[in-house]
Amino acid sequence: MKNSPYLLLLIGLMLMLTSCHQEAERKADRVSFDLFAFEKKRILVKADSLKDFTPVTITANIAERSAGGPQDFYSEGDYWWPNPEDPNGPYIRRDGQTNPDNFTAHRHSLIRFAQIVGALTSAYQITGDNSYVNHLEPHLRAWFVNPDTRMNPNLMFAQAIKGKVTGRGIGIIDTVHLVEVALAVELLEKQKQLPAEDLKVIKNWFSDYSLWLTTHPFGLEEKNNGNNHSVTWALQVAAFAKASGNTKLIEEMRAFYKEVLLPEQMALNGGFPKELDRTKPYGYSIFNLDAMTALVQLLSTPQSNLFTYQTDDGKGLQIAMEFLYPYLKDQSTWPYQKDVMYWDHWPVAQPCLLFSSQAFKNDKYLQLWKELDRNFDETEVVRNMPVKHYTLWFPNNPTES
Repeated sequence: MKNSPYLLLLIGLMLMLTSCHQEAERKADRVSFDLFAFEKKRILVKADSLKDFTPVTITANIAERSAGGPQDFYSEGDYWWPNPEDPNGPYIRRDGQTNPDNFTAHRHSLIRFAQIVGALTSAYQITGDNSYVNHLEPHLRAWFVNPDTRMNPNLMFAQAIKGKVTGRGIGIIDTVHLVEVALAVELLEKQKQLPAEDLKVIKNWFSDYSLWLTTHPFGLEEKNNGNNHSVTWALQVAAFAKASGNTKLIEEMRAFYKEVLLPEQMALNGGFPKELDRTKPYGYSIFNLDAMTALVQLLSTPQSNLFTYQTDDGKGLQIAMEFLYPYLKDQSTWPYQKDVMYWDHWPVAQPCLLFSSQAFKNDKYLQLWKELDRNFDETEVVRNMPVKHYTLWFPNNPTES
């Protein structure tokens, strides 16, 4: 009997049914996740708290040390401090230690703008309520259309250093928060929710800024920086190219990811050596993977899935996620140096977990993302989160099938 073909057939059927049942359970878990429903309460609370805010652009705060004009974005290098031995001389660098006395008003205004547009557009996306669009339109006009308050589409004077430079290419990272604004504009355009004249000017702004980013020496310097700055440069270019309809530039960013960013920044174990060598290796590693997965989320298509793309030597986002996941789940297991600042504020609901859960159909990433804080308000965390309004990154609600 033990060699009976009927018994073997029965065992085979039982194993197949068990496997099908387990797969059905895994699939049911994924189908039960409705991102829009999961985010709805949080987004509506946030949107309702912001909908009556008046527009504030960089023209509201004049930077006395800026070499630019009132419509030029200005910021100062974070890790640069007065020299105790020469208080009136050029600043000196203290890596990882933010100088609280540096000018940050323009940065805060831009983040405020991105939060307002991101929240109100997400609320519209989830509910279909046009009133949210009515509340955000004045902000878009103030930043991109109104000739008296709009921001110039360049970053000539970002992350200046007193006594050294009036601006640096490295300052381009300051506008990473405009990525979600660009996604909002793209979504609202598809829904025909913006006045045609305003939309044309806004798209031209993103087109002009994309051109500056890809041709000015500061932009090229940032492109070739070699660490998270290069990734966030590409993320911005990709988002702004999509918002302005520049398909050629989008293709260039796909090639840049495959030929430069991935092979040159990632180690074979999935870590990012240039981030691990910093004084805040944990936060920088998280930031870089968040930005890289966000870039791939924007650039991937059914015909070109960059999440599954691997270099010839096996580098890819799946191993990067597996490298970082244990330390997101349990920060105490981090085997490298602790960050010199803000160690206790990480992790939050990192977008790399959400994007990877969808791309790789991995429930453990999704469950951890659900458990982590989505309402973070620490200034440094907000500043270093390129993704804050998760639904904007999914034009169609991912109910995971």
